Amino acid sequence: MRTSQYLLATLKEDPTDAEVVSHKLMLRAGMIRRNAAGIYTWLPLGLKVLQNVTNVVREEMNRADALEILMPAIQAAELWEESGRWQQYGPELLRITDRHKREFCFGPTHEEVITDLVRREIRSYKQLPLTLYQIQTKFRDEIRPRFGVMRAREFLMKDAYSFHTDQESLNTTYEKMRQVYCNIFERLGLEFRMVIADSGNIGGQVSHEFHVLAETGEDQIAYSDDSDYAINVEMLPDAKEGDPSPDGKGKLHFLRGIEVGHIFQLGDKYSKSMNATVLDGSGNSTALQMGCYGIGVSRIVAAAIEQNHDQYGIIWPEIMAPFKVAILPMNMHKSYRVKELAEKLYTELQAKGIEVLLDDRKERAGVLFADMELIGIPHQIIIGERGIDNGTVEYKLRSEKEKQNISIEEIVAKITAAM
Repeated sequence: MRTSQYLLATLKEDPTDAEVVSHKLMLRAGMIRRNAAGIYTWLPLGLKVLQNVTNVVREEMNRADALEILMPAIQAAELWEESGRWQQYGPELLRITDRHKREFCFGPTHEEVITDLVRREIRSYKQLPLTLYQIQTKFRDEIRPRFGVMRAREFLMKDAYSFHTDQESLNTTYEKMRQVYCNIFERLGLEFRMVIADSGNIGGQVSHEFHVLAETGEDQIAYSDDSDYAINVEMLPDAKEGDPSPDGKGKLHFLRGIEVGHIFQLGDKYSKSMNATVLDGSGNSTALQMGCYGIGVSRIVAAAIEQNHDQYGIIWPEIMAPFKVAILPMNMHKSYRVKELAEKLYTELQAKGIEVLLDDRKERAGVLFADMELIGIPHQIIIGERGIDNGTVEYKLRSEKEKQNISIEEIVAKITAAM
């Protein structure tokens, strides 16, 4: 892609209404624009990052034999009344009335819809276990939306639901999904922790949250210095730094985290209230056991920035970056040699399937450098007349300060090897 053909909507100054780093940088980098409180338009640059995260989530879910579906965003009130949550959920539930005076809501979650689907489609234990998932826009009418897409009212979420005849099967899938989530966050290059958590209004007896570690995180995590034990401090309200860990191993320490995932064992909370049953091996009707597994896809983007930035802008984990390489030709509109080399490298890298951004704008070098640092492209190739005379280009990793002089003949191979 060429910047002259791209909506590169960068800003020089921090927006005055942005409180946290990710919100400031997503606005400055031209990733998002505010439509209303907690509601954002994703611009091309931001959408590419969002899609890169979505791709990883989808690949790992598919690898775990989960089946993708797409449920309606607008849900009938009758289903929520069956589960008992129509009145329980509170003002976060955006309620809608259609022209026929029928009540609906804009789905904040999909337990009722998926339970209704499965009770109509699944009849025998032989069809189980089954895990279904979707990646879809949700809406929760937050009383105080803030921090950009970190705590938005409208957001992109991956929610999955598993169905079983017994607790043993649920335990197996729950452990499988726990590993899937670890795989996702590891592939995304994020430092994270899985912690014991409260199930909240989703329900169930067992749940774990996944937190991206960041000083700006709204949640505090207590963890053992001698085991994998970690817990949201909401579950340990009186805990102090240095207290013995509840698992009997080591002492407690504290970190701040941004919740980006939550998995639950729902049991029969929804299947009983909604009469979702299946015939077991003896021909008896039994209530389905359910698991629920959510990831805040759009929140991951913000959390990654909170964890990966410097004074100049975003430092993307490579798998999330909107482009892998930026080519910065100095005065290409005045130098035929610079333009020719820039086009040559652009073509060669694209032919290898590498996403490249060629900055062909008529701007000063300082503007080109500042924008590429801001938007966080991992690899930068800087082309100038002097370098061409020496048979080299300058190569810079976004995560490092120093530039290297690399032979023109070797630069494509070097970048290809780094992918």
